[in-house]
Amino acid sequence: MGEEISNKQILLKDYVNGFPKESDMELKISSMKLKVPEDSNTVLVKNLYLSCDPYMRPRMKKTEGSYTDSFIPGSPIVGFGVAKVVDSAHPKFKKDELVWGITGWEEYSVIKAPETLFKIHDTDVPLSYYTGILGMPGITAYGGFYELCSPKKGETVYVSAASGAVGQLVGQFAKLVGCYVVGSAGSKEKVELLKNKFGFDEAFNYKEEQDLSAALKRYFPDGIDINFENVGGKMLDAVLLNMRIHGRIAVCGMISQYNLEQNEGVHNLFCLISKRLRMQGFLAVDYFPLYKKFVEMVTPHIKEGKVKYVEDIAEGIESAPGALVGLFSGRNVGKQVVLVARE
Repeated sequence: MGEEISNKQILLKDYVNGFPKESDMELKISSMKLKVPEDSNTVLVKNLYLSCDPYMRPRMKKTEGSYTDSFIPGSPIVGFGVAKVVDSAHPKFKKDELVWGITGWEEYSVIKAPETLFKIHDTDVPLSYYTGILGMPGITAYGGFYELCSPKKGETVYVSAASGAVGQLVGQFAKLVGCYVVGSAGSKEKVELLKNKFGFDEAFNYKEEQDLSAALKRYFPDGIDINFENVGGKMLDAVLLNMRIHGRIAVCGMISQYNLEQNEGVHNLFCLISKRLRMQGFLAVDYFPLYKKFVEMVTPHIKEGKVKYVEDIAEGIESAPGALVGLFSGRNVGKQVVLVARE
C-alpha cells in the first residue's frame, strides 16, 4: 500500500484583492501514501524546488477567460517546480528520475497529467536552474526574444524589469546577437547587477526617474528597435513614444498591473500606427515545442560562463508565502526560488 508520510502544503485561504500578504496563505500538514494506483497513469513526486513567478498573482483572484485558471481557495497553490519521481504508473516516467514542470506547493505531489512534465537529463548544472534559466523563464526569454522579435546585430534593445528571472536572460541573449542593450530595475543594487554581472550596456533605476520617456530618450537618442516588456502601464506608454519605425514589442508581462483593482490605460497606442510597430503578447507554452532546441543553444553558454544567472533562494516550504509576496515589492534579487528538499 505504500508508506504513509506527512505532507506540508501551502494553501490559498481565499481570493486576494490588492497586494497579496503572507497571511493570504497558510501551512497545512496532511498525510498521504507514497504509492499511486497501478492503473492511474499518474506520477508521485517529491518536490525539490518551487518557482515563484509574477504570473501567479492573477491566479490568486477570481478570473474568467484567462489563459490560466484561478487557484482554488483551500487547496495547495500550484506552479512550476523541480521534483524527483517517487512512484509512477505512467510508462514514460520511472522512479528516481528528475523532472520539471507544474507541481503543487507541497512536499509531495501527485501529478495527474505527467505528460506536461519535462525530464531532466543534464545534472552538470544546479537543479534549481530548471525553475529558471533552463525552465519556464528560460524558454520565455528565448521564444519572446529570438522567435518573436527576430533581433539583428546592431539593433537597440530595452528590457523592463531587467533583473528578474526573464529579463536578465533577454539582456544577455541580446548581447550574444550583438545588440545595444539597456535595462531598468528598481534599486541601485539591481542596476549594478545588470551592468557588472549580466553585461548590459546601460541600466537605470526607474524609481529615480521623474519622466520615464525622457529617461529612455537619454539612453536611446535614436530610438528603440526591440522592447521586451515586463512591466506595462506607464512604462509601456513611455516605450511607445521612444520606439523606432518598424520596431517590435514583445509583451511578456504587466507586473505593474497585477495588484491593481482597476488596470491603468495605455495612452500612446497611436504610435503603433505612426511608427508601424508590431506589438505582440505571448506565453511560454507557445514555445515549449522548441525546448530541446533552446537547451542545446543555452547550455554550452552556461557552462562556458557566457550566460550568467542569479537566483534568490529561500529555504524551506514554510518560506514560500513570503518569497512569493516579496516579488511584488522587489525584495528578491534575481530568480526567486524556494528550496523544499535536497533530494
